Amino acid sequence: MPHEELEKALAAALSQTLGSGVQVSDLRRLPGGASRETWAFEAQVADAQPATGTARALVLRRDPVGAPSAGLILEAELLAAADKAGVPVPRLVTSGPAGGPLQSAYVVVEHVGGETIPRKILRRVADEGNGEALAAQCGRILAALHGIEPASVPGLPGGDPLEQLRGILDHLGEPHPALEVGLRQLASTRPPKSAEVVVHGDFRNGNLIVGEEGIQAVLDWELAHRGDPLEDLGWLCARAWRFGAPLPVGGFGTLDSLLEAYEAASGTKVDRAILRWWEALASLRWGVICMVQAHTHLSGAARSVELATIGRRTAEAEWDLLTLLQRDEEGAPATAATATAGVTAATAAAGVAEPDASAPEIPHDRPTAPELLDAVEGFLRDEVMTATEGRVAFHVRVAANALAIVARQLRLGPAQAAVHRERLAAFGAESDGQLAVAIRTGELDERLAELRLTLRDAVADKLAVANPGYCG
Repeated sequence: MPHEELEKALAAALSQTLGSGVQVSDLRRLPGGASRETWAFEAQVADAQPATGTARALVLRRDPVGAPSAGLILEAELLAAADKAGVPVPRLVTSGPAGGPLQSAYVVVEHVGGETIPRKILRRVADEGNGEALAAQCGRILAALHGIEPASVPGLPGGDPLEQLRGILDHLGEPHPALEVGLRQLASTRPPKSAEVVVHGDFRNGNLIVGEEGIQAVLDWELAHRGDPLEDLGWLCARAWRFGAPLPVGGFGTLDSLLEAYEAASGTKVDRAILRWWEALASLRWGVICMVQAHTHLSGAARSVELATIGRRTAEAEWDLLTLLQRDEEGAPATAATATAGVTAATAAAGVAEPDASAPEIPHDRPTAPELLDAVEGFLRDEVMTATEGRVAFHVRVAANALAIVARQLRLGPAQAAVHRERLAAFGAESDGQLAVAIRTGELDERLAELRLTLRDAVADKLAVANPGYCG
């Protein structure tokens, strides 16, 4: 929908709640939000009774046109229930299903001041030294959230998380042996089932508005469902949401601060061994979500450079999952695979040399393909990014990262492929698909420890291309 049309549609939608004569101004799309659009704007209510004469700062969340409307309508109901339970959330203004003024389903809420960008939050925490207070606040908020009666939110989905993830993997049709190992090992060590609560599903650094007084609001309720309360705690502690910082709770706090506050507010004791199971499941789930995001782009449902590049983050989740599984089995953290400058130790040991990026490609001249990619990447980072701002600047950074991934794969891919064929052959497989089937059917159960180490090397190769340095 063009910008001007969206302004008129918003005014029409708001007039049904705020009164006639609504004028929308300063409409701007916010960065992030790979699956839904988020817009900030101001609304002036000319005919309000009594007239205030001031503009209201509001935020619109809107599904892509053609998406099912049930999710956002349920999100509006969740916001109301969470507000009633004492969970800090943006105040709901209005909502509507697909087919209305905005074409797709939407939710409009009051703007809440504060910071949402994780790395800025971490810098702020480092300056103010309030990370433990934030972790404790997370514990109290989650206790309040888990106190909501699930029956008060009709239509909230549920189900077995492992079976759901296995079903999504099968639907996508992309074999990932590391994720299959995770599914099998987590299924064999599944903790006892607990009473179901309302689970946020995406409670993490990045979905919290942080201000001077701590957490001001919890955002993005689209993944909420009925489930185990430790799912939210494990998700919050997943490495993906630490954004490079060392502390386990969102990168800003310790597990002790989180759990002590949660236990005091909820009256429930948290078994830390079971929490580690849920943290491993969080890594598995994040890996599958990365695949789904990439599939959304590749299928043409929503073309986006951000969605496309998220697919390569699956390797990060695989690395974290295998590390957690090995730690729990051995009782100590797994050591990171040793990596050379661009190829893993396994690749180097096989005697496969890394290609020279400056060597001309017969029959082509220099610049080589990697050199051309490097030139375009530099242009995007040094010139385009500095000349843009907001969502465009964010996507320029993503596009530059995508070019860097392609350049590294051109350099490293042939050597990595040769070594990976040898890894597969060691387990009697010719492809990742065959290996995934053997894992799922239990043919390799007696070799799972050996298989995990081999898959860590394979994932390290993927990360050498997708995100060098992630392995340590």
